[in-house]
Amino acid sequence: MTKETIKRLEKLVADYQQATRGQVDLKKFTYYAITYHSTAIEGSTLTEGPVYNLLDQDMPSKNKLFSEQQMVIDHQKALVFTLNFANEKQPLTEKFIKKISGMVVKNTGGIYNTALGIFDSTQGNYRLVNVHAGARYFSDYKKVPALMKTFVKDLSEKFVEAKTFGEKCELAFYAHYQFVSIHPFADGNGRTSHQIMNYILACFDLPVFYVYKSSRISYIQAFEKSRETENRLPFYNFMFEQYKKFKFISNQKV
Repeated sequence: MTKETIKRLEKLVADYQQATRGQVDLKKFTYYAITYHSTAIEGSTLTEGPVYNLLDQDMPSKNKLFSEQQMVIDHQKALVFTLNFANEKQPLTEKFIKKISGMVVKNTGGIYNTALGIFDSTQGNYRLVNVHAGARYFSDYKKVPALMKTFVKDLSEKFVEAKTFGEKCELAFYAHYQFVSIHPFADGNGRTSHQIMNYILACFDLPVFYVYKSSRISYIQAFEKSRETENRLPFYNFMFEQYKKFKFISNQKV
């Protein structure tokens, strides 16, 4: 992502902020859109209309799984909680991240009884099992506590250091990428990573956004390329493009 591209995105964000100032409904429906795309990327089959009906009218879909609808409700409640707390403009802590994770899977998670002990995902307990997605394995469960301590320490330091628009965005994308790489919980890591990213953007008074459902494959490919090359730039470039896409489309609607 070039400096010129970042400057154009910064201008687009400024235009968006100016055009949407005071539009309460737009904020509400942006939250709905974040919930729709984030849960769809994680496997929910609810389409956009039913998600909005569920969240805005409390109208469930008769032909969809109850668990998928609970996933949507949990995500929305966690998102509102997370972004309301962003008004405090404080760096993330392990306790807060665990709270977000527990809310994300409140009605879809549960208690895991493993050979290494019992843990409850709805309480934001770190996993006591190893997890993988296809051929990709995440951090060993024994390393999770130490990795998370390092993660929040790094975020706190970078939070203070981030001054420019580009640095603030990159911090949010770094948090998203690093959290998914650790995968500290048994479930809901993707949804929680989106919440953390948007929390950081909101702390900097920047608009929140989402990765489009239609970009799911490109999203995974960018993440995997960064993991394989040990270079976060491919992931950052993808996220900057998604942010630009959201702001461009939103500006056209305003």
